[in-house]
Amino acid sequence: MALPERPPMTRSLPVDAPASATYHSVFRPGLMAGRVVLVTGGGSGIGRCTAHELANLGADLALLGRKLEKLLAVQAEISQALPQARISLHVCDIREEEAVRAAVGQVLAQHGRIDGLFNNAGGQFPAPLRDISQKGWETVVRNNLTGGFLMARECYTQWMEAHGGAVVNIIADMWHGMPGMGHSGAARAGMLNLTETAACEWAASGVRVNAVAPGWVASSGLDTYPEDFKNRIRQLARKVPLQRLATEAEVSAAVVFLLSDAAAFITGTTLRVDGGVPNAKHTWALPAHRNSRPYNGFALAQPPAFLDTDETPS
Repeated sequence: MALPERPPMTRSLPVDAPASATYHSVFRPGLMAGRVVLVTGGGSGIGRCTAHELANLGADLALLGRKLEKLLAVQAEISQALPQARISLHVCDIREEEAVRAAVGQVLAQHGRIDGLFNNAGGQFPAPLRDISQKGWETVVRNNLTGGFLMARECYTQWMEAHGGAVVNIIADMWHGMPGMGHSGAARAGMLNLTETAACEWAASGVRVNAVAPGWVASSGLDTYPEDFKNRIRQLARKVPLQRLATEAEVSAAVVFLLSDAAAFITGTTLRVDGGVPNAKHTWALPAHRNSRPYNGFALAQPPAFLDTDETPS
């Protein structure tokens, strides 16, 4: 029996959306008006997507990354649709303490406040533990743990300690280990513990600290991986109870929720956006289906070129 047709992950905005819109958020218009949100890794992937959604919800943005050209491209995309958007750009390597301290100071100088931090920047490369050098290990840990700590600490000490705020950290589906990316798994697990620790220590300042743990996301960043790893990614959907990969917009929605007032009594929590992967067990065969409908409110989404996001799991 043929499986029902699934809408592609790249489906466009609703027909009643304004021509200039780049995002159709599930949240009410103006939700983030009057707030300044610092987005690290804002030049591509989930960071780019979340920046678009936050801007469409009225937030002022500080986009931070290592490559100015990527940040400029995202700024131009948002400004074309939302000429009134207030966006500052900050080139910074989050692994460098003094650079982070200076960048947060620049954000405050330009915006006067930091209400939210989306700690999204990071990076890794696929490799088994036996092949990871000390330099490779330390580079990934600095990217995915140390840099996130430095960004959160500086936002806290320079602004949030006195005024409150919300921090959302990106971790990963690293439960029960992360074979093939042990350096990233160790760093992300550390970020989970950091999230829980900061949630306790910083609560008295009115600061909430949470994390989002994406599973396998159909993001353009996957195009940077080697061909053998891409072949593995093509088979991933069949290991997901929902039988597909996530869209960037599904991760962004979780981030926006945790930054919003709707999450005012949520701190120290990790929100999984993984299609149920950690719940899949070897004692249960996952049936192929197309009953999970993807959400994609981002008109400019760029799924990986090598991946047919609408193909039947096999």
